[in-house]
This record gives sequence, structure tokens and C-alpha cells, in this order.
Amino acid sequence: MGSTFGRLFRVTTWGESHGGAVGCTVDGCPPGLPLDLAAIQHDLDRRRPGQSRLTTQRRESDTARLLSGVVDGLTLGTPIEIMVANQDARSGDYAAFRDAYRPSHADYTYEAKYGLRDWRGGGRASARETVGRVAAGAIARRLLARTCGIAIVGYVKQVRDVVAEVDPDRVSARAVERTPVRCPDPRAAARMIALIEETRADGDSLGGIVECVARRVPPGLGEPVFDKLEADLAKAMLSLPASKGFEIGSGFAGVLMTGSEHNDPFYSEAGRVRTRTNRSGGIQGGISNGEPILLRVAFKPTATIMRPQETVDRRGRRVLLSGRGRHDPCVLPRAVPLVEAMTALVLADHYLRQLPVARGLAGLEPPPRPRPRRRG
Repeated sequence: MGSTFGRLFRVTTWGESHGGAVGCTVDGCPPGLPLDLAAIQHDLDRRRPGQSRLTTQRRESDTARLLSGVVDGLTLGTPIEIMVANQDARSGDYAAFRDAYRPSHADYTYEAKYGLRDWRGGGRASARETVGRVAAGAIARRLLARTCGIAIVGYVKQVRDVVAEVDPDRVSARAVERTPVRCPDPRAAARMIALIEETRADGDSLGGIVECVARRVPPGLGEPVFDKLEADLAKAMLSLPASKGFEIGSGFAGVLMTGSEHNDPFYSEAGRVRTRTNRSGGIQGGISNGEPILLRVAFKPTATIMRPQETVDRRGRRVLLSGRGRHDPCVLPRAVPLVEAMTALVLADHYLRQLPVARGLAGLEPPPRPRPRRRG
């Protein structure tokens, strides 16, 4: 349980970090959507390991295989299966962790739940699982762009105490991809890169914040009370490996404002209702208001570090562990496509859920009764 996300646009990810392959099954994608592997591969390439000196040096091509659900470049409306083979797993690097619990990893908690665990790279708790999310998110992104023109751009906003100056209304994907740290502020990006490299050389790790904006989101997406749009976005983001915090719009900074400072006044522009400010982050009452959705996700420092750490093994004996294998000193650069993918999955699911509501009773009318045949 727990490997499926979404109600109408449903995604199930599968596979372990050091198993034969990882991937996803997407069910509920409407038929007739133009889709090719290039669109999926583009986002997988942004997530894959070994893409720069700032990331883990595990060498995976992350080449996607489309197994079902698409014919002649069009989705069939049937389940879409995507598989990515694991080619550079080195399980021997994890042999020392077979019986010991790595600090701040899921080793102990998985064993407490299931009675056993996959010690090879963390199994399902590894960020390798997110291959399926990104592949599915690429499909959702294509659906949103074609149906309502939604564009999603994520970027690194902060690494430790280095904060970028970014205008969410103007930032472009091209600017984000100009640096390996995926920060569109060149000065801040240079400082982030230097800090990550210095920390890696010291055998330690760093955390930070990914900010993401979704533009041209139509008003009306989301549902009251338990299925609020920001509630589903929060669940999506906090399901990502290493995520520890979520905020939308003004977020926690809103506590420093008064109501008169924080409220977003409405006005009309060419017959469209707009807000002069966007401290709500594009969502009010759990439903999108047509303004850009702006969210942020905080990621902790990578749990695996190359320094000795005290822990215990299954018998409760004290053990001194040092990190082994290949790991990101900072997850932020590769977390950007993850945040974008989960944003796309939530919006695609709510877009499909909104369609019958927007159509009102039109889809609920009973079909006409067939006329009786004339006997002649």
C-alpha cells in the first residue's frame, strides 16, 4: 500500500533502488494525447544521477521504455507502463549496513513496519523510486499544457544560508538550466556551487529550498475541506524523499503580517477577475483562483555523509558507521524536477476531477430512448 497517488489521474510507482528496474504505471490519462518518449526522457535526464559534479556519481542513463498505452504517438486511454532499467547498482557498497541502522534513514522504520528491509541502497525509500514520479509527471505536464496551457517551473531558491533573488512571474526554465545547481540567480548560483563543493570535500551535506510556480492555472481546481488543492500539494511534496517542510504563497512569513497587509484585493481586467497581490499563492478556500500557484519545499541535508557516525545494530549493539557508496552532497539540484513532477500530477488529477463539475448536469442526462421499430 502507499505506492499509488491520485484519484482520476492515478500513478503507481514500483521497483527498488538496486532491483532490476524502476518505473511507473499511469492510469486515467485521457485518450488522444500526443505523447512520445522524448518528452518523458527530457525530464528523466534532468533527474538522473551523474549529471554534474554536484550530484551522486552513480552512472545511470535512465533510458525509458514505453511498454503500453501509446500507439502511433497517441495515448489510448489504457494504462501507460514505463520502465527504466537499473544499470549501475553496487549493492556491495551497502553490505556493512545489512544489520546496522543508518542515522536519519528509513532502515529502522521499514524494519519496524515490515519485519525486514531491502538494505541495498534503501530499497523503496531511496530517491531512485522518484524515476517513476518524474516519468508520470512528464505525461501530466503534457496533458496540462495541451488542455489549458499550464506551465510549471521549479528552481533552487536556497542552499543553507544562500538565498537567491528570483521573480516567480518572470523566471524561465531556460534560466534555471543554465547552472548545474538549477538556480536562475547567477550570483547566488555561484555561491551555492562553491558551498556544496566545500561541504562535499568536508564529507558533509547540505539542505535547502526548492520554489515552484505554476502559471495559467484556471480558477476552480481543488475541492472543499479535505481535498483542498494546497492540501493535496502538501501531501505530494512531503511524500518526496528528504522533504521536511511545505509552504504556499506567503507561507510562514504571513504570520508577520496583519490581515490588511496580507489580503489579496480583487479587481477586474478585461472581464477576468484578478488579485493585485498573490500572498494566497493562487489558492483560496482550497480552490485555485486563476493566479500563479507559488509553493516552496524544504529539503533536509542528505542523510548519508562521509563522516563516522554512532548508531546501533539489530541487537542494540553500538556501531560506528561511515558513509559508503555514491550520494548527493545536496539533493536540491535533482529535487527540482521532482517538485515540478508532483505539482503536475496534482494539477492534472484536479483538472480531470473538475471537468464533470464544470459541465454541470450536461453529462448526467439520461440517454434518449431508442424508437421502436416500425413493422411493415
